[in-house]
Amino acid sequence: MYKGIGASAGIGIGKVVVIKEQELNYTKTTIEDTEAEKKRLSDAIEVFIEKTTQMVEAMKVTAGEQESEILEGHILMIQDPAITEQIEAKIDGEKINAEAAVEEACDFFAQIFSMAEDELTQQRASDLGDIKTRLIKILLGIEEVDISAVPAGTVLVAEDLTPSMTAGINPDNVEGVLTEIGGKTSHSAIICRSMEIPAVLSIENITTIVQDGDEVVLDGATGEAYVKPEASVVEEYKEKKAKFLEEKAALAKFVGKPSQTADGHVVELVANIGGPDEAPGVLERDGEGVGLFRTEFLFMESNDVPSEESQFEAYKKVAETLEGKPVIIRTLDIGGDKALPYLGLPTEENPFLGFRAVRFCLQRPEIYKPQLRALLRASAFGKIRIMVPLVTCVDELRAVKALIEEIKGELDAEGIAYDKDIEVGVMMETAAASLIADILAKEADFFSIGTNDLTGYTMAADRGNPDVAYLYSAYNPAVLRSIKNIIGSANKEGIMAGMCGEAASDPLLVPVLLAFGLNEFSVSATAILATRKVMSLWTMDECKALADEVMQLETEAEVKALLTEKARS
Repeated sequence: MYKGIGASAGIGIGKVVVIKEQELNYTKTTIEDTEAEKKRLSDAIEVFIEKTTQMVEAMKVTAGEQESEILEGHILMIQDPAITEQIEAKIDGEKINAEAAVEEACDFFAQIFSMAEDELTQQRASDLGDIKTRLIKILLGIEEVDISAVPAGTVLVAEDLTPSMTAGINPDNVEGVLTEIGGKTSHSAIICRSMEIPAVLSIENITTIVQDGDEVVLDGATGEAYVKPEASVVEEYKEKKAKFLEEKAALAKFVGKPSQTADGHVVELVANIGGPDEAPGVLERDGEGVGLFRTEFLFMESNDVPSEESQFEAYKKVAETLEGKPVIIRTLDIGGDKALPYLGLPTEENPFLGFRAVRFCLQRPEIYKPQLRALLRASAFGKIRIMVPLVTCVDELRAVKALIEEIKGELDAEGIAYDKDIEVGVMMETAAASLIADILAKEADFFSIGTNDLTGYTMAADRGNPDVAYLYSAYNPAVLRSIKNIIGSANKEGIMAGMCGEAASDPLLVPVLLAFGLNEFSVSATAILATRKVMSLWTMDECKALADEVMQLETEAEVKALLTEKARS
């Protein structure tokens, strides 16, 4: 059995087809006629745009409108002056051939994206890798990989399944996907989920382990894959597949239903998104709004601070797409871990405890103020709420609110519309914020608990460090007590208590969070119906009885064992 990352739920049973990219064999050469070389480049870009436009139309049919926007993003990236000017500058300045210039320029920007903290921004590096490969292929006259004609019952195996490859997938013929790289937020994962193709990513050397025609069984939920399995394993997974499809059909009855417990206690069930292009998926998955819209993508995709106008258009797009449903937008959460030279951030030994997020923004009003102006202006087009990240003392929240009031005065003087009652809340993600939750609740309009960082900061454990990963768990009593205190403080002051971390969709924790008094659950769009179902299985009295038991326990293992024992499905 091989273990990877379960990225798209479902059971796949089929025969392997290994997808191998043709090597890009070219030599970096010195050229004399730079104008002719730039003409080669512009011609190749035109072909790239034409082919990608065709792929977009194909993907709209197989994967949907939202997923096709991934490839539309590739068109925008190759038209971005920051990228094209860098390529041309290399041709002009270094007198190198277009292939080498494309590779070096794309690698430069990909390196910037890959150093980001969040996976969504890191994915831009993969996008640039796909763009680079395809553009060089066009320059060299090499045809694209075509996987449209694979036979029924195929399990695709590749180093990475790029957006350009997936444009040709016939989901009726593909039983599953295995790759060597990628994560839950990679484009290959997003597209597989939209096509409902089971996928396990990041299995080391899987392209050399299997051969064309090998039988494979994979579980896209657990991240397990079996190569040439025993007959008993195949039968076991056929039964699991039938059960999975049955459960999936059962979730359909929760579409359009209120998010409530068995005895009618109603909460908000909303979604996390990383950019405007993900907003339509919230409605498609029956979400009731957006509980976390990360704004870092605007800064990571630019070679300079994005203008107020470009930010306004992005926020307005999401607000209008959600058609009056609430949209919580987190202000810039960026620090020295992200290599953005134009921000002038210092190099720090521990950027996660350093000059970042609200600390950075308050000291750089020339960056923060345009973002807040854009948010206020966009609030005239929908129900926008502003969320401030990494707050550790009430002074920070008061300073942000004062700046917002100053901007409101400016907008009034300019005759620009905005929501005069716009809410300003706090992302509760530090131990400090938890300890002064009662103080912050008097100043904030809402709380949203970021359990991913709250767990890390509370347990002093980096989830990416395997030596301390055992400490990184929301089942730890210290984390649960922090969560309970935050929610209790919000409830006491009558403000919304939400959660936008992974714990919000954990079926074991949902009844406990309901008992604590959580008002809003913000989950990935694909987890909305499953979370709604879990809520429906419990009454509030049952939730409270379970939470009382949990809060008497002393260890993470005890908590997890009890919740597993009491779990309902």
